[in-house]
Amino acid sequence: MQRLILLGGRFISSFSSSLRAQEWKFRGFSQMAEAVSPDNGDPRMPPFEYVPPAYDGPPAEEILRKRSEFLSPSLFHFYKKPLNIVDGKMQYLFDESGRRYLDAFGGIATVCCGHCHPDVIEAIINQTKRLQHSTVVYLNHAISDFAEALASKLPGDLKVVFFTNSGTEANELALMIARIYTGCHDVISLRNSYHGNAAGTMGATAQSNWKFNIVQSGVHHALNPDQYRGVFGADGEKYANDVQEIIEYGTSGHVAAFISEAIQGVGGIQELAPGYLPAVYKSVKQAGGLCIADEVQCGFARIGNHFWGFEAHGVVPDIVTMAKGIGNGIPVGAVVTTPEIAQVLARRSYFNTFGGNPVCTAGGLAVLRVLEKEKLQENAFLVGSFLKDRLRHLQEKHDIIGDVRGMGLMLGVELVTDREAKTPAKAETLQVMDQMKEMGVLVGKGGFHGNVFRITPPLCITKEDAELLVHAMDLALTKL
Repeated sequence: MQRLILLGGRFISSFSSSLRAQEWKFRGFSQMAEAVSPDNGDPRMPPFEYVPPAYDGPPAEEILRKRSEFLSPSLFHFYKKPLNIVDGKMQYLFDESGRRYLDAFGGIATVCCGHCHPDVIEAIINQTKRLQHSTVVYLNHAISDFAEALASKLPGDLKVVFFTNSGTEANELALMIARIYTGCHDVISLRNSYHGNAAGTMGATAQSNWKFNIVQSGVHHALNPDQYRGVFGADGEKYANDVQEIIEYGTSGHVAAFISEAIQGVGGIQELAPGYLPAVYKSVKQAGGLCIADEVQCGFARIGNHFWGFEAHGVVPDIVTMAKGIGNGIPVGAVVTTPEIAQVLARRSYFNTFGGNPVCTAGGLAVLRVLEKEKLQENAFLVGSFLKDRLRHLQEKHDIIGDVRGMGLMLGVELVTDREAKTPAKAETLQVMDQMKEMGVLVGKGGFHGNVFRITPPLCITKEDAELLVHAMDLALTKL
């Protein structure tokens, strides 16, 4: 049932507002802010039909006590007063009191087609009723159907799929495949990168915040082609020369692989400089290495203008890794490569008990179908472009915003106390996050200094939601 609601002088359908909202045209920031502001100037949440059932579980304080006592001490949480999230629907989350929040973090770029999307939930439930788990030594159509669908989204001969349980596992497997295939051990990754927290992927990760003092051998970290802080600005080919020099001076002249994200997620939504990946891929291939595209965060339609992040750079990798958006919150990851490269794992027995689980792969296939049916890549481009433009208006208004970057619905806003020195505004970032939470908007943070807002919402977000986010950020920055 659709219900017409009067908003800003226009009648819109409360459930199909995502499509209608895309058609709205705003001529300026002040008009945009006015459209979502009640009389007291605070942001107003867009209308939404869903009302979560009453929560009768333990309160946040009790959960926090148990978490402190029984869970890993390495776990952390956002906000001075941690949120107890108990319900979710599409682009929104609900706390224990039933209050609604715009989820502009998407479970760390994981929820792509919306929380509890009915099509995905139905696929999971139907498969669970039939078969929750067997093993890949038996046949089941769920895994092969999903593998076929994934292969159809990739270019060239990238069509052999290995399923894992996470992005870390996917990157671990990709690095192992490259080392076995090439017979080399040396891997090149980028400074500021994050590829996981297991032994091999921690070696490829290049941020001290995420590394323990364990054996991490054979990885060389190249200059990050950072267009904001990097020494060569946006000149990708100059950064690429560092990779060539690493090959010449730091290895035998032969390497196993180069691994990178097209947009660094944990690193603060850093876009690689134009021209960088084509030049690096050429150097790596000449050294006998394989090129690995880590699409864990930027893949699955998130960047809008392409389905995969590497496509925006005009390159075709030898191996693609993925997770997060692949399952919309289901624990599933994958490595996709060519038949020739994949053949190296047949030299021994490679096995993953839960990789390709029928429930996970049935859910993953449903995610792909929803992305296509609801044109969420197009929505990521339209709403993401709109949101980025409005964030740049904020940058003109607030000197503390040093940079706005990213593509589609993978956007970053870096806060600095001094634009010339680019001094990270760490405390201010936390303060603004807390203020935005109080106004009903949840964003993430990242970057080496923890001063970058990571905006990676579900791809079903509307322009109306984008207005809410920008207005909340504007008010929070004004209060600094």
